[in-house]
Amino acid sequence: MLIRYKKSLEKIAMGLLSFMPEEKEVKKLQHTMKEYETNEAWHLYLWKEDDILGAIGIELQSNQKVLVQHITVNPSYRGMGIGKKMLEEIQSIYEGQEVISNDSTKAFLAKLKKPEDT
Repeated sequence: MLIRYKKSLEKIAMGLLSFMPEEKEVKKLQHTMKEYETNEAWHLYLWKEDDILGAIGIELQSNQKVLVQHITVNPSYRGMGIGKKMLEEIQSIYEGQEVISNDSTKAFLAKLKKPEDT
């Protein structure tokens, strides 16, 4: 299930986000985390089963769009549908808003789109 990020989960969230190529550099990763903590339009969610296995970060845009900025799963748990589940929950939470991708998440989101969605 998706849970909202809170400061006590910072190290776990940073670890998960560091799996994304553009977040490898520590200063960039710290800046990203600061944005999730301070920018009201940015929301970070963590996927929790027994442990926290994934993260999805979004930006709420003024045009009723939800931009998926980050989506990452612990490499040990990839291929198990966790990314798809996170995206489905985001679509449910922000029902009625269009979920879109950026350059970093485009390939993953395109892979998950069902043929009837295109």
